[in-house]
Amino acid sequence: MPIASTRIENEPLPPFDPVESDSIDWVRFAASGSLLAGGLLYLLGRRRAGLATAVTGATIALLDQQDLIRRFWRELPGYMDQVQQLLDDMENLVDDIGDRRRRLHQVLHKAESPVASPVEP
Repeated sequence: MPIASTRIENEPLPPFDPVESDSIDWVRFAASGSLLAGGLLYLLGRRRAGLATAVTGATIALLDQQDLIRRFWRELPGYMDQVQQLLDDMENLVDDIGDRRRRLHQVLHKAESPVASPVEP
C-alpha cells in the first residue's frame, strides 16, 4: 500500500539548488561579526579601530537591507512631522509652566509686600 503524498502526481518537483539550501547568509554573518568585533575593540580601549569596524559592519548590514532603507527614507518626512509636533507641544507646555510661575510669583509678592506705613517725624 503506497504512502499518501501531498504532491500532486502531475506537478513537477521544484529544482534542487544546493547553494540556496545549504548556504549561510554570509552578508549577515559578516555584518554581525563586524559589529561584535567593533564593540569589543571599543570596550578594550581601541576606540578608533572599534568605531571603524562597527561602522563597516553597519554599512554591510544597511547594504543588505536596501528595501528597508528605501521604505524608511519614504517615511522619514512623516517621522519628522511627528517629531516637530512633539517639540511644538513641549514648547507650549514650557511656556505655559513659565506663565503660571510668573503669575504665582506676582501673587506671592503682592501678599508679602508690606503696607505703606506713615512716615514718622
